[in-house]
This record gives sequence, structure tokens and C-alpha cells, in this order.
Amino acid sequence: MIIIMKASSTEPQIDAVEVHLRSLGLQPHTSRGTQRTVIGAIGDKREIDLERVEALDGVERVVRVMKPYKFVSRESHERDSVIDVKGIPIGGKTIQIIGGPCSVETPEQMEAAAAGVAAAGCRLMRGGAFKPRTSPYAFQGKGVEGLKMFREAAGRHGLPIVTELMDVRMLDTFLEQKVDVIQIGTRNMQNFDLLKEVGRSTHTPVILKRGLSATISEWLMAAEYIAAGGNHNIIFCERGVRTYEDAYRNMLDVTAVPMLKRETHLPVLIDPSHAGGKAWMVPALSRAAIAAGADGLLVEMHPNPPEAWSDADQALNPQELTSLMVELRGIAQVLGRNI
Repeated sequence: MIIIMKASSTEPQIDAVEVHLRSLGLQPHTSRGTQRTVIGAIGDKREIDLERVEALDGVERVVRVMKPYKFVSRESHERDSVIDVKGIPIGGKTIQIIGGPCSVETPEQMEAAAAGVAAAGCRLMRGGAFKPRTSPYAFQGKGVEGLKMFREAAGRHGLPIVTELMDVRMLDTFLEQKVDVIQIGTRNMQNFDLLKEVGRSTHTPVILKRGLSATISEWLMAAEYIAAGGNHNIIFCERGVRTYEDAYRNMLDVTAVPMLKRETHLPVLIDPSHAGGKAWMVPALSRAAIAAGADGLLVEMHPNPPEAWSDADQALNPQELTSLMVELRGIAQVLGRNI
């Protein structure tokens, strides 16, 4: 059960609702957002009179939610949510293509990448300052220096930045550098301490990537950790799952898009670059993702892919990104959407 408090509700009113829930044998879980407070009630609610709870001072409405994921469930919020990133909507009618290199390398590379992303028509830019790599000897990213480099290059072209947070100890640095969208990567989808912290310490939008072998339910519950802390600005990102097949990097689960659209009100992105692992696959996977109803893509683009310090095989060049944007606009238009 979800109790949505009025925007004008006071702390004594919120406390009174929590006390009432405990008297009914329920455990309240209060989430204080920027607009209003939402209280999740955990426990056996079969005999609870919803009208009596709704009549409490400060309560706007009560929603009965049967799913284990309360805040991210569509039962709690029937309409699609649109996440605002500095005035740019993620979700709704507009599809966002977020382009940029796998990793931040040099100021010159980031300037060229930002120029290419902007010229292609993308409104946000991706890039990794901290890189989780399979080998401990592979390039691990430029760290804080790279974060500053990314912020400066993207800022010159008016592009909000999306970058991966790997360590909870770096969250304050991300906030100081004004990271616009925090990405939680595949390997950290169930890093519950990290999820809790980005939930309770910030309202910065979070892109939550699917784990390599995670089920839809596990993915939704991971998002619930963030929402339960008070940050409801969550965006899902499917990037392929690990299977028996070794002909390509990962198997893109396009079925996840309509399934998530049924289960949650939150936006859904696809990362075609990490799914296929080859640049030549990216356009086909991108087209399939948009046709399936995805709200956007994370696409890797490098100014000179053969010289990329990481994931060179899967990066588009600037011209290829521009061509892809033209194709995707056509598909979006057929669906009554725009890019």
C-alpha cells in the first residue's frame, strides 16, 4: 500500500500517519521527495480499511499495490513518468539518443566527441571517467581528472552529462562536478549500499543498467532500493544479457521493453553498443529498440574508433551517428514520437 501525502502536508501529519500504520500492524517506509512525501506500508493489508487511512489529515490518496516493488510499480503510478534532465525529458513522446565515447581519454578527444554528439542532434552526452574492466591491467579511466574534462567539453556544447558511478565514496565528487545523470552499471545493479546511497543522498536522475544475468523482477527490485530512499528519478537501461551464445557480446533482450512498460511507469533505454559489441550491429539493434517502444538509446561514438582506449570495436564514428539519427527519426515518426 502506498500513501501519497499532499504537497502541503506537515511533519506532524506525516508522523501521525506512520503511527496509525504501526497500530494496524504495518511497517511504514517514508520517502521524502522534492515535491511530496510518499509512505509505503509493508505488511498484511487485506483487512485494512483504505478509506479510513485516506481520511487522515494530510493524505491525498491511498493506492493498494500488490507487487513487491511498491514505488516503481505501475500500480502505484498509472501514467508514464517523464524524468527531467535540465529541461530535457526522458520518457513521453520524445526519444533521447545519448551519444559519446566509452571512456574519457584526452581534452582533444572529448572536445571532438562533444562536437560530434551535438552536430548529430543528440541532447545528452555519455562518457566514462571511471571504467569497470574485466582485466585489472586494462585502462581503468581517468578518474576525477576525466570527470572534469568531460564536464568542460560537454558544457561548451550545452550537453548534460551521463557517467557511471562505481564507488559510493565518489558520490560527493559526482555531485560537486554537477553530473546530470548518474549511471549505475551492470556489475553494480545489486550493489545495494550504492543503490541506497543514490536514493537517499540525491535526487539526481539515475540510469540503472540491467545485470548480466538479472531477471526483470530482480532489476525492478534493485530500482526499488533507489526509490525507497526518496529518489524517484530512475531510468532503466537494457544492455543485453549473458547466454550460451558467443557469436556476439551479449543477447539484447528487446522483450524487456514492453515487459517493463507494463510493470513500471519509469522510462526505459537500450544500450545497443554493449549488447552487440560490434559497431556494425548498432544500427539494427537501435532500430529494433525504438520500434519496440524504448524511450531512448545509449550509443557509443568516438571521434576515431580505431584509436579508442576501450571498446573500440563497438563505437560508431561521428558520421555513422548522424546517419543513425536520420533513420531513427523516421521510425519515431511512424510511432507518433519524435527525436
